[in-house]
Amino acid sequence: MKPSIIFILFLFLLNKAHAQELFVYSEPASNMAAKSLGLRLNNYFNKKPASGVYTYQLAPELMWGISKKLMLHADFFFSNRSGKFLNEGGALYFKYRFLSNDKIHNHFRMAAYARAAVNSGKIDQPAIDLMGQNSGYEAGLIATMLEGRTAISATVGWLHAEDNLDQKKFIYGTSNRNAAGYSLSVGHLVFPLQYKNYDQVNMNLMLELPGQTNLGSGRSFLDAAPSVQFILLSRMRMDIGYRFPLVNDLPRAADRGFLLRLEYNFFNVYR
Repeated sequence: MKPSIIFILFLFLLNKAHAQELFVYSEPASNMAAKSLGLRLNNYFNKKPASGVYTYQLAPELMWGISKKLMLHADFFFSNRSGKFLNEGGALYFKYRFLSNDKIHNHFRMAAYARAAVNSGKIDQPAIDLMGQNSGYEAGLIATMLEGRTAISATVGWLHAEDNLDQKKFIYGTSNRNAAGYSLSVGHLVFPLQYKNYDQVNMNLMLELPGQTNLGSGRSFLDAAPSVQFILLSRMRMDIGYRFPLVNDLPRAADRGFLLRLEYNFFNVYR
């Protein structure tokens, strides 16, 4: 799909969307429900540009809604990119919502987030990926606007890559260990047209534009990530997405691929 077509589709969604604040490739400023627990199974099928071979990454994720302002995620990374299916590390993700300007039919919210990751896998790309490739840390801000039933979210952050475990050195130079990450997301609620009860199936279409610029080399990538999302009984969720590059100047071991996510939430787990 050409970049111009993606841009036209994005403008259409921006003007016509009826969305929920549940994005597939990024987090909104809103948190999961307080006193809730959740489980995600993230399945990534990533295509290597040189060989065309797909690798598989499984990333189970435990989620905890500590309060209405604070949440915590723990991720564990399993992959067959080395030729064997191995556990390669994990990450902790914190998000704190510090601003809420809520009205009846709209709101504007902002949150700060931080992630710390450890990884034992081979470092084979200058792009920094703390969700399965690199050890390191990141921090940033998220702003999300809900107007009527339209949700738009923007994220900007700073990433730093450390050497991986087992003495796997970041070979692309000290000056290239830092990057700026960013994304813009919008969604479209396809079904239901009217809410009658919590048991209705929700279907959302998403378009997200995640990217990164290495602060040392100045090289960047920008991807398009369309997806479809189903929400069942207000607590079960399935995401299906495909991510591919629009700008591909910052090399990656796998620059496109599919995502299948399954999620289940437990509400009011404790008093």
